[in-house]
Amino acid sequence: MDKYNKTFVSEFILQGLSDHPKLEMIYFALILVMYLVLLLGNSVLIIASIFDSRLHTPMYFFLGNLSFLDICYTSAAIPSTLVTIISKKRSISFYGCAVQMFLVFAMGSTECFLLGMMAFDHYVAICNPLRYPIIMSKVVCVLMAFSSWSSGVINSIIQTALAMRLPYCGNNIINHFGCEILAVLKLACADISLNVATMLVSNITFLVLPLLIIFFSYIFILYTILRMKSATGRCKAFSTCSSHLTVVIIFYGTVFFMYAKPMSQDQPGKDKFQTLDKFMSLFYGAMTPMLNPIIYSLRNKDVKAAMKYLLTCKSIQ
Repeated sequence: MDKYNKTFVSEFILQGLSDHPKLEMIYFALILVMYLVLLLGNSVLIIASIFDSRLHTPMYFFLGNLSFLDICYTSAAIPSTLVTIISKKRSISFYGCAVQMFLVFAMGSTECFLLGMMAFDHYVAICNPLRYPIIMSKVVCVLMAFSSWSSGVINSIIQTALAMRLPYCGNNIINHFGCEILAVLKLACADISLNVATMLVSNITFLVLPLLIIFFSYIFILYTILRMKSATGRCKAFSTCSSHLTVVIIFYGTVFFMYAKPMSQDQPGKDKFQTLDKFMSLFYGAMTPMLNPIIYSLRNKDVKAAMKYLLTCKSIQ
């Protein structure tokens, strides 16, 4: 037993979504459909924001970044999950797990900051419309997007490095369908207090801070909207913000459920909670990126017109 405990694992075994073959095929079909829809929707949204001159604004610049990020985010985990279900090969190498963990965590961290940047953009557009072209210049928008991406990558490097430096011995079965960082940390045969502490700092930085930016931005936006005398102006302002607010609520609701709760080790009687964690991961990892372009296109006339033009190849009147 002592010799076994000192043998470090070279690969992990993914437990998957379900142990029932029939259910796994249903999950495969569901995940595949969601992945194809999100690829189509986000790709069209990116192309529309590039080729339609009316969408060359800061709001659509950030929206294009969000769509590209969603494609990268889902492509880091979903294809391997589909292959695992079909091939029944549930093993993943130690370094393959590290790469997947890094990509997923980096994209998730970046999205938090991007949503905060988009809220600030709405704030400036509604509360300071005359200064909007100066405040939200091209240079400023590029710097804001770059800071979101770079901070997400740096955060992921730190979290992944701290997680993979730990010794993993004995149990190598990840109770998840992917290399989710919390599920992997539960397998470490060493003290993870440093990981818990850095995860707490990461949660405050990438969850709480952007959420505060979003909260105060919309407090000022609501105050400005209520002071508007024009009913048309109020409706237009509400319509502009409603799509972003919907995405924020869906994204942050699921992410807070996963990462803002206390991290605990596997204990008897926790199976139901672990299964729920898997589905919540699947929801914000596939469903939310699929819904993003749908939400923005349904609530925005410019996006709908641009996407209709691209899909039908007809001139926009």
